[in-house]
Amino acid sequence: MAFLRLAAQLLLYLPLMALIGTFSTSPRFELIPPGDALVRISIIHAAQRKQECRKRTPEELAKLPPNMRATLDCPRERAPLSVELEVDGAVVFRRTVPPAGLRHDGAASLYHRLPVAAGRHRVVARMRDRADGPFNYQRAETLELAPGAQLLIDFVAAKGGFDFRGG
Repeated sequence: MAFLRLAAQLLLYLPLMALIGTFSTSPRFELIPPGDALVRISIIHAAQRKQECRKRTPEELAKLPPNMRATLDCPRERAPLSVELEVDGAVVFRRTVPPAGLRHDGAASLYHRLPVAAGRHRVVARMRDRADGPFNYQRAETLELAPGAQLLIDFVAAKGGFDFRGG
């Protein structure tokens, strides 16, 4: 009886093991197509406020409870983040990202992957973190991207702008 049970289990498990073995090697998954490089842009940034703070008048302050008498009235809402990525003179990515949060007062988050042909490229990243006007952050680099290489474009406010890593 034990032999029949073992034989039945073997008959059931062998096709399952063959199926798992087949799918562990094919279809083949490639993160980056052969001969290409990958450009990733990743940004988490709190943009500037949409409106400037204004000073309250003495009459307005008198109407407020004593614990809420801040002299400046600063709206919380932040401007959307506008990002552009240019490769070899052509704009390949353009997006406007709204700020997070119920009151639109949080940081905006952006992540995008872009496969490009391996080789020498001029990459320009631009960002605007205010309500209007031209882009206030920009960085341009000429990079040699090897096949399979990954370039990460990050925004680091503490460093004053974009940071290009890898490539």
